[in-house]
Amino acid sequence: MNLDSLRTLVARGEGRTLELKRSTGELREGLETLCAFLNTAGGTVYFGVSRKGAIDGQQVSEQTIHEVTAAFDRFEPPAVVNIERIKVTEGREVIALSVEANREGVPFTFDGRAFERIGNTTRKMSQERYETLLLERAHARRRWENQPAVGVRIKDLDREEILRTREAAIEQRRISAGTSRKVEDILERLGLLREGVLTQAAQVLYGTKFLPDYPQGMLKLGRFRGTEITGDILDNKQEHMHAFAMVREAMAWLDRTLPLAARFPEGKIFREDRLPVPANALREILLNAVMHRDYSHSGGYVAVAVFDDRIEVRSYGQLPSRVTVEKLSGPHLSELRNPLVAEAFHRTGAVEIWGRGTNRVIDECRRYGVIPPTFEERQGFLVVTFKAPIAPDAVAKGAPRVTERQRRLLEIIKEKGPCQLGDVVAALGARVTERTIQRDLDALCRQELVVLRGKGRGARYAVAREPAE
Repeated sequence: MNLDSLRTLVARGEGRTLELKRSTGELREGLETLCAFLNTAGGTVYFGVSRKGAIDGQQVSEQTIHEVTAAFDRFEPPAVVNIERIKVTEGREVIALSVEANREGVPFTFDGRAFERIGNTTRKMSQERYETLLLERAHARRRWENQPAVGVRIKDLDREEILRTREAAIEQRRISAGTSRKVEDILERLGLLREGVLTQAAQVLYGTKFLPDYPQGMLKLGRFRGTEITGDILDNKQEHMHAFAMVREAMAWLDRTLPLAARFPEGKIFREDRLPVPANALREILLNAVMHRDYSHSGGYVAVAVFDDRIEVRSYGQLPSRVTVEKLSGPHLSELRNPLVAEAFHRTGAVEIWGRGTNRVIDECRRYGVIPPTFEERQGFLVVTFKAPIAPDAVAKGAPRVTERQRRLLEIIKEKGPCQLGDVVAALGARVTERTIQRDLDALCRQELVVLRGKGRGARYAVAREPAE
């Protein structure tokens, strides 16, 4: 910083990250502001500049610097303060004290009091705000996700899923192409293996054994007749699985459960099958549910409930203190409860981490011509509700319905002739597990669109009939 740069900066006036003091005679007030900068966005206090912008400087001796640096001991926890001296005239200087925002160690105090910066004003922080920041500070250092996993070993994790994460991250250029295929190296790269110890985030993301130690790794799926959970249960499924599998399983179940409506877009000759709610919006909400839920409660879970008039996605855990349900429907910053879990999904390209997920869901619904979802906190859960007409007889009787992937499987079998499961998996060439393809083929068999001929290793699938248009 030189004098010309200082003049340019001072001309802008005091603000969220800049405070001007006439001299170190106002050292205490200046350090209170520095404390506020530590607790907010960082900033600089200049001694030797009036609030009107007059750069007069002051005499600066070794004793002056000693008094300034000695006062730093009154910060708790200890703060890193950068000192710069800017020459104004012979014998007169401006002292600049600057700090960066500490995003992991807040809140800071000076002389036992915490301060915060609001606009160009420094004020004492409320006790409620201070206690909230204390809790968040503790959470940042000792989150549930970064604690050692109880009784979990490398061999208890889904190796194929870990390798899929690596491949997707390389494709998205969010991990080096030279990253080893060794599971331990991948987990270390993702921050899930620390000094040879697996974190609970690794269990959440890739675990294969959830009982008895991790009952919260549960996905609940239910289709209820009517508009209340007390109605007849048409379908009910509960499974323990890791986060990546939860999203896939829930989307596959919704694809099978929700009715398809056919329409002919203007100017096109082929019909378009539409779900009541855009699939991309449902997927985004499911991703948020598994990434941002509170995993510390053993009774928590993710649930998808489908009624005749709506779809609800429920995930255990209240919103962060600075995020409200109202903010979810507008611009808001991302506050991650589980940074390690979110980062793994981000690396695969499944999500971004800028807090725009709910906004994209709303935009997607509006483009689709349906009402955007509502958000509410209910009995410790965040509940996202899509209003949509979903009736038990929404699909015409006798008209088998198939998903896009199942239609592709039919095309493969028709083109290749009777073929084995492995042939179908290889021909699909997508990132879909063999288990998922097996379920799709079973569904096609139940609808009598595909028949299974033979048994054991010689069993082959053949097309029985075409699905109705």
